[in-house]
Amino acid sequence: MITHERRSEALAAVARLVELPERPPVVLVDNGSTDGTAGAVRERFPEVEVLALDRNAGAVGRNRGVERLRTPYVAFCDDDTWWEPGSLTRAADLLDAHPRLAVVNARIVVEPGGQDDPIVAELRDSPVPGPVWLPGPALGSFLAGASVVRRDAFRAAGGFSARLWLGGEEELLATDLLTAGWEICYRSDLVVHHAASTVRDGPRRRRDGLRNTLWFTWLRRPIGPALRRTAFLAASAPRDRTSALAWWDAVRGLPWVLTHRRRRPPRVEARLAPLDAAQRASTARRYV
Repeated sequence: MITHERRSEALAAVARLVELPERPPVVLVDNGSTDGTAGAVRERFPEVEVLALDRNAGAVGRNRGVERLRTPYVAFCDDDTWWEPGSLTRAADLLDAHPRLAVVNARIVVEPGGQDDPIVAELRDSPVPGPVWLPGPALGSFLAGASVVRRDAFRAAGGFSARLWLGGEEELLATDLLTAGWEICYRSDLVVHHAASTVRDGPRRRRDGLRNTLWFTWLRRPIGPALRRTAFLAASAPRDRTSALAWWDAVRGLPWVLTHRRRRPPRVEARLAPLDAAQRASTARRYV
């Protein structure tokens, strides 16, 4: 679990994790909090390993947590999400049974209402074709806070990018996993509950998310699809200061993008091409 400046929420989330019937080893990565989160978790939950970073490393905090574990599978969790009892057992059984499955994404239930998150319909109805053995709809990406990953595959693919930091960082890793021959799928019988924190910087999240989408597009997509995706984002993103800053961030990062550009193989590009139309029609993920 990663957290930043959410002491009370982190404590509540850890309490749920240590009560799970699977009794998983828990690693909390505190991304440079100044509110005493690390100390409070150590005091209240001595069985939890706490890794206190001196800065906010974003999604790279998950990489650090994965390195501290020796289990074959790792379930990610945010400080405003929690796994439903039994889900981790089912996820481990799926990964045991399907050795080329790298990531399984759970169903996300929004609290306090208990309804499915809007993204669930897109996961369930994913247009990505998959092999016949896959135990659920094939995905082209995943949501880290609601997923279980195969540790070896995650590490071999390099984990989450430090440059992307946080916000849609899963898409780059997902493409690299698929390029390496791994699979990603959705399962509705795995459940993660999400009570969205009110302690968040909305404009920063939108700025980084738009920037990261642009960077990913030019890091991995062929020229034609990259141009079309960029044009769509330019037309659909709000014309405000946050969007302008996101575009400026993306442009400033062009030298890095061009240096690290590695177009995904035609087989992966063709397989994930149906996502373009799904993303354009999506109501669950827009930079508004």
